[in-house]
This record gives sequence, C-alpha cells and structure tokens, in this order.
Amino acid sequence: DLYRKVFVFRKDPSDAYVLLRAKLEQPLQNFTVCLRSYTDLTRPHSLFSYATKAQDNDILLFKPKPSEYRLYVGGKFVTFRVPEGHGDWEHVCASWESATGIAEFWLNGKPWPRKGLQRGYTVGAEAAILLGQEQDTFGGGFDVYNSFSGELADVYLWDAGLSPDKMRAAYQSLRLPPAVLAWKNLSYEVKGDVVVKPRLRE
Repeated sequence: DLYRKVFVFRKDPSDAYVLLRAKLEQPLQNFTVCLRSYTDLTRPHSLFSYATKAQDNDILLFKPKPSEYRLYVGGKFVTFRVPEGHGDWEHVCASWESATGIAEFWLNGKPWPRKGLQRGYTVGAEAAILLGQEQDTFGGGFDVYNSFSGELADVYLWDAGLSPDKMRAAYQSLRLPPAVLAWKNLSYEVKGDVVVKPRLRE
C-alpha cells in the first residue's frame, strides 16, 4: 500500500524506472492518467510511458521544459503550456476519448483548454507501463536525458474519461472510482535506484 508514500528517483541523469502492472482486458478507446510529481529538473523528462509493440508512445506524459506538458496518443502529441512551477508538487491528469479525439489536461485541479488528437484511434492493451523513463522500444530504448529525477506519487490510470468532479477529487486525493492502475494497490517492480519513502508534506 503506497498511501502517503512516494517513489524517489535519486539520480540525475538516471537509468532507473518503475515497471507497473495493469489489469487491462481490452484496447483503450478512452483513458485518464493522473499523477503527482515534484522535481527541480529543467531538462526534458518522462512522467508516464505506456508502450505497445506497435507503438512506443501509445500513451506518454512528457515534460519537455518547465512551462510545457505534452500528451502523446499513438505517437502524435498535443502541447499544454503551463506556468512554470514554484518549487511545489504538480498534480496532472490527462484524458483522451477516441470518439471525439478530445484531449483534456488538468493541472492542480484546474482544466486547460481542450485539444484535438487522434480521433478514431485505439490504444493497444498489451503494454509496458513505466514511470521514470521514456520508451523508444517496447520496455526499453531509454535515453537517460529524458529520465525523471525527483519524487512521484498518486499514479492512476482509468480506462475511461473522468467527470470534472472526479478530476478535482483526484487532485484532492479524495475517493476515486476503480482504476486499472491505482496508487493504493499498485502492482509495481522497482528497477534501479528508486526508493519508496513517506511523503514529506501534504
């Protein structure tokens, strides 16, 4: 149980990552991914990487610089420009639905303008899901200069879009619907220099 705990990625740059196991029965027409990160990195870094054998960036949450997030679906991406962080935890949720090709991005409980991406696409079900590295091949092909260094917590993946109320609940760490990846009962394997520690602040 990772309640009130975090993954600390100690090194920069780093070859470490955390492998996540999801219970996915079928390909994704919709998804929402949420997580909290705390870092002083200014270089590009990967937050959540979901690769299939057909597409290494089937889902990718990536931060190329402090003022920008990118959401990739099926190898294509949209950019969300954000204020630079003030040395604090950042909570992000990104969701996508195939039918409309609409991507939503929420930062610290607030929605950004929606964007369009990959209408009609389907995300594959057999995936290698990683925190801390960006996959260029299925389960590998890392570039250490895209690695994450810092603290990650509250990682969730749903096979559905979340309502605005649930997006805000994720930010506030309130009760959430059942997820294919849930922080409270996360099935994970640490590879390399990552330490599980209690959260230092609320």
